[in-house]
Amino acid sequence: MLDLTKISKQMQGFSQHLTSEVTASHQRLELAQQHLTKAFECQEELVKRQETWRDRILFANATPIEPLETCITIPVPPKVHTVISTDGSQIAPNHHEIAYCYLLNIGRVVLHYGQNLHPVLDSLPEVFYRPEDLYISRQWGIRTEEWMSYRRTASEATILAELACSAKTAAPTLAMTDGSLIYWFLDQLPMDARDLILPPVLESWKQMRAAQIPIMGYLSASRNIEATNFLRFLACPHPVPDCVTYCPNQLEYVPCKKFDTLRDTTLWTTQLQPGQRGPLWRSNARILELYEDQIIYFCYVHVGTEIARIEVPAWVVENSTMFDQALGLMLAQVQKGYGYPVAIAEAHNQAVVRGGDRTRFFALLERQMIKAGIKNVGISNKEARKRGSIA
Repeated sequence: MLDLTKISKQMQGFSQHLTSEVTASHQRLELAQQHLTKAFECQEELVKRQETWRDRILFANATPIEPLETCITIPVPPKVHTVISTDGSQIAPNHHEIAYCYLLNIGRVVLHYGQNLHPVLDSLPEVFYRPEDLYISRQWGIRTEEWMSYRRTASEATILAELACSAKTAAPTLAMTDGSLIYWFLDQLPMDARDLILPPVLESWKQMRAAQIPIMGYLSASRNIEATNFLRFLACPHPVPDCVTYCPNQLEYVPCKKFDTLRDTTLWTTQLQPGQRGPLWRSNARILELYEDQIIYFCYVHVGTEIARIEVPAWVVENSTMFDQALGLMLAQVQKGYGYPVAIAEAHNQAVVRGGDRTRFFALLERQMIKAGIKNVGISNKEARKRGSIA
């Protein structure tokens, strides 16, 4: 039981900390704005420094593809169009349950506008119980719970491509996914583990590319600092941005980290009006070296309620008509969803596994185990005691 009386005594110190953080944040923002204004005039020089010294730079950064002062109004989308999305949820494995297994549930949504077609609103569940599914990740030191989330990422992408290609009409179509298309977690995985997750994702994108259906990653409340970090090249006091030589320990204070922790979205809030997008950026994340020709580009869009980060593969950016149309469809989705894309929200609602669903799942599993002749089916004593507390 949470003792709110004891917590309230800690709130005063917390509020003082927040007050000082707000002041420091304003100072960082003002400094970043000054550097951004200067970068307008020397952008090409900064990009050259970035490209020349990329192997010696130790912080995440992106490359601007358009002028930094870019502010483009997103065009109005056609009334007749289709938006597709998937999202996933799961029941994690638990040694205290009646059986050690896990379930992935992928929500599917297809919304047709102006076409007099029925929408798709359902989910595809899959149960994993075989030893090769449950324990394959142990050889790499990856917990089953973590591996389950990685498998979910691949399943979401695969099902999204299947759904998009089967639901394609003559109308403009957009496939949306919740979160980044840059799978940062893969950078920490062994190559063998990575090969089971990334190739299916890239193959699904190739299928959508062949079908001319753009895929877009939508990030709400993004914490990325890749674009803001580009300004560190301007703030670097050394002759060249050679971090390995001059600033090998990035965890300590370094001179160019004058706007440390300032998010990209915070800076672009000062640059964009509702319905506008900022400049395109190419991400330089190391994991993208494995993406072949599907490097990820991103931009920031003022969707009215926030600054959202929008990510797309290179083949979407290369087709300017497709890219502009996709942005228009995305903005329409945000407006229909009162601040968040309605297709992504509905895909989440279809995927989420609630308490009642979990109970019914294990009840169904219990019946199957008893039917198969397995005796002593039940949860552990620890789990039973937790559920039946007498306190």
